Amino acid sequence: MPRPTMCRKVSYIPTNREFKPSTNDSGEVNTLKIEEVEALRLNDIEKLNQSECAAKMNVSRQTFQNIIDSARTKVARAIVNGTRIKISGGNFNYTEYDMKCHKCRHHFIAINQDERCPKCESNEITITDQKIVSRKDCKKRCCKRG
Repeated sequence: MPRPTMCRKVSYIPTNREFKPSTNDSGEVNTLKIEEVEALRLNDIEKLNQSECAAKMNVSRQTFQNIIDSARTKVARAIVNGTRIKISGGNFNYTEYDMKCHKCRHHFIAINQDERCPKCESNEITITDQKIVSRKDCKKRCCKRG
């Protein structure tokens, strides 16, 4: 019997959750999990090596490699076959930060510690509180912590 899947730590939740070809939409959908998008972001955009990515996501290097291989296969299939990409689901948790801007005194919630104030774009912010947030429908023990 395989080990249960543990929650992966993510630092980015995409706002655009669906991408479709401009022509020939067959209706077929490739679903990327949130942690697969995070793996692509860390490795291909942030240019971190496999060990650094795995540490940031709180998984082993082999698990990270499995996640990124799955993500790249899904994206390649969507591009080659002209199918939609939908981003949803997965086993993940993230840290949510309550922040306060010193310039305009605006309070806001962010996922990244290095966020700018959405009201005045200032980077003079302080973290006032933080909590670990898990995917709502995840019933795994790892997601119930925090």
